[in-house]
Amino acid sequence: MSMPTSPRRRLLGGRGGTDPIVAEAGAATVLALVTGMIWAVTGGGYFWPRWTWFGLAVAVGTHFAVRRALRVRRGRRRWLALHAALACVLAPVELGIWALSGGGYFWPIWALMLLAAGVGTHAWVVSQLPPARERELTRRIDVLARTRRGAVDAQATELKRIERDLHDGAQARMVSVGMTLGLAEQLLRTDPAAGAQLVSEARASTLSALDDLRAVMQAIHPAVLADRGLDKAVEALTLDLAVPTSVSCDLPGPAPAAIESALYFSIAECLANVVKHSRATTAAVDISFLDGRLVAVVVDDGIGGASVDGGTGLRGIARRLEAFDGIIWVNSPAGGPTSITLEIPCGLSSRKTSPSSGTA
Repeated sequence: MSMPTSPRRRLLGGRGGTDPIVAEAGAATVLALVTGMIWAVTGGGYFWPRWTWFGLAVAVGTHFAVRRALRVRRGRRRWLALHAALACVLAPVELGIWALSGGGYFWPIWALMLLAAGVGTHAWVVSQLPPARERELTRRIDVLARTRRGAVDAQATELKRIERDLHDGAQARMVSVGMTLGLAEQLLRTDPAAGAQLVSEARASTLSALDDLRAVMQAIHPAVLADRGLDKAVEALTLDLAVPTSVSCDLPGPAPAAIESALYFSIAECLANVVKHSRATTAAVDISFLDGRLVAVVVDDGIGGASVDGGTGLRGIARRLEAFDGIIWVNSPAGGPTSITLEIPCGLSSRKTSPSSGTA
């Protein structure tokens, strides 16, 4: 069974069969001969067949010109070729009408000047515009420059947060431990019981400092994410939420660690927004791998109204994902529900993971 031929293929002449322009030229020749014979048989006189021949020539010429123009590669230059082809048809038409109508004042000069000016302007515009590949590279450079600035700013902000957490948490506790142990050292000579009590307090402060360090490490890269994968890490994240949240994850293998971490913290920020702003009663997270992209969809039944421009949380997610060429889609009409889609292009390893069941 033969495949259907496209209109452009028919116009250009497909493989096999008669070339359309040859068939058209043949038909025009036959019609020209017929009209000439009719004129001769009817007694001659005013030679009206010239207008018929003129119209047939215009039709064949237009077909030929458009056919040649369509051979140009698709894009801005093809449109220029079509413009020039039509101008090349219209110019002889104007001259033909002037000649066939008896000559006289050479009015086609104005039409010829307009046609030439139009084609010349079109050619100048095409020559000034960068080619499609260059425009694509320019857009890509702009995106990379923006994402690099976003990544640098995000890294600086994260480092300041870690420094603040260490300074206000573990460092302060360790300073307190040092001072307590200094007092205990002095009391051990005069009041061993009081010194022992201070040592016990110092030990408790040390354990608290370790807890603070674990919290900082958890914020940098959760241990459950490294040990059990993205699906289990997100499930663990939802266990302490005030809004009941189900999680489904179907991945053929683990993603690179940096991408998993970016997606994990993006999901965490989305769920934090659900708890703080959405007034939702339920939420759901669905993680999948589609067409070379790691996709996470966070849905809630809240009041809606979320947007990337409406707060720093979603803007931060957008900057985090842009560093990996990822994107965020927000669909949150007033009154809800809200659906936030996070996508990051990546490859997965071949290790098979079983889909996790929903948790509440």
